[in-house]
Amino acid sequence: MSYYERDDRRYRDRDRDRDYDERDSRRHRSSRHRHRSSRSHSRSPSNSRSRSRDRSPNYSDGVPKGQPAALSSGSGHPLLSTGANVLPITMQMNSAQDKINRELFVGNTPPGTSEALLMQFLNGAMRRVKLCEPDANPIVACRLNQKFAFVECATVDDANKALNITGIPFLGASLKVSRPSKYAGPFIAHQTWQQLTGQPLVAGMTGDVSADEKLSRELFVGNTTPEMTDVMIRDFLGRAMEQVGLTTMPGNPINAVRVSGKFAFVELRTAQEAANALNLNNIPYLGTCLRVGRPSKYTGPETPHGNWEDILSKFMSGELKLNNAATVASPAPVAAAPVYASHVAVAPIQRPTRVVELKHMLTQQDLENDEEFQEILEDTRDECSSFGPLKNVIIPRSGPGATKIFLEYTTADDAAKAISGLAGRTFDGRQVVAGYYDEMKFQNQDYSD
Repeated sequence: MSYYERDDRRYRDRDRDRDYDERDSRRHRSSRHRHRSSRSHSRSPSNSRSRSRDRSPNYSDGVPKGQPAALSSGSGHPLLSTGANVLPITMQMNSAQDKINRELFVGNTPPGTSEALLMQFLNGAMRRVKLCEPDANPIVACRLNQKFAFVECATVDDANKALNITGIPFLGASLKVSRPSKYAGPFIAHQTWQQLTGQPLVAGMTGDVSADEKLSRELFVGNTTPEMTDVMIRDFLGRAMEQVGLTTMPGNPINAVRVSGKFAFVELRTAQEAANALNLNNIPYLGTCLRVGRPSKYTGPETPHGNWEDILSKFMSGELKLNNAATVASPAPVAAAPVYASHVAVAPIQRPTRVVELKHMLTQQDLENDEEFQEILEDTRDECSSFGPLKNVIIPRSGPGATKIFLEYTTADDAAKAISGLAGRTFDGRQVVAGYYDEMKFQNQDYSD
């Protein structure tokens, strides 16, 4: 090893020994400081007591500082309070909920409506249909906005009864009466003004209905086939209800039909007729049995009902003797058992027959000219023979069957093919309605509905 290497190594060893000495000195000083600090704390009881006071909870005998002791219970927790001071809070909560239960939303109010006029009108309407005493004023307050209002009833029972006047005509509009959005109570079955009075909604009158009320009038129809159109389903089910007395007033009870693949939704004009229509379940149509029931969104009470086989057998045996007029005269819950009328004397048209009835293909003008009439008769025979052999084609030129076309096939299967092929077609811009027709009426040349 050279002289320079030995010298360099000597300097490195000296620097290393100096570093070790400095680290030992720092460790020694730190240890002495901790020892003194420990002895200082152990000799100072005042400091210990001070820290104990600082860590104590911010309560005195379980009561927060600055808060009255009356709001605390014996448990020491300020939120578990009991006693007379809490009673007013509970009463206020109950009072607020009671007010919500007594309030109603009144929508579709027309311009020019005043609070006094609306209260006077609704009170008078409730007295008129005997939803309250003859001298009572069940609606005690009103808050009017531009297109709607909130009314407050004297009691919860008054509010429940007032739901039955929804749809009432008022200054050219149809008022919508329903629960406010804050209402969280039970569902209350009710009717509409039209059901209570038997008066149809005036043509051209604007109106609105609540979602619950509309849902109570809707039904699900399953197991439909692709050839079934909305017009066919409406006409078929509507006439079935009319034939066996499931309606509450004259006319087709079905307002609208929405078809979607293998199922459909039908909207009836009243909730009672929707409940009655549940009895159409398993009704045969075009080679299948339709399933009729409530939609999945329905949350109302369960409605007792039977099936089509039960209703048809009771109708044919004359067991259905009740009259629907009684239902219209007095309010009835949606869940009430269906009632029927016995005034219908014809056989149900739902049973497949060999006779097909076509509507909306002709006008009265088409029947006036003899040559044109013969041309229509020949064209109809040629076109409709494609579904099967035709025995007869009848087009009444006058009387109740005028503008209708009746096709008599040799088999009911051929008649079903004709219905599937013709229903829903358009003729001069008019949509054709096709359905079965009673063979006995056809043989007797009775072409009335």
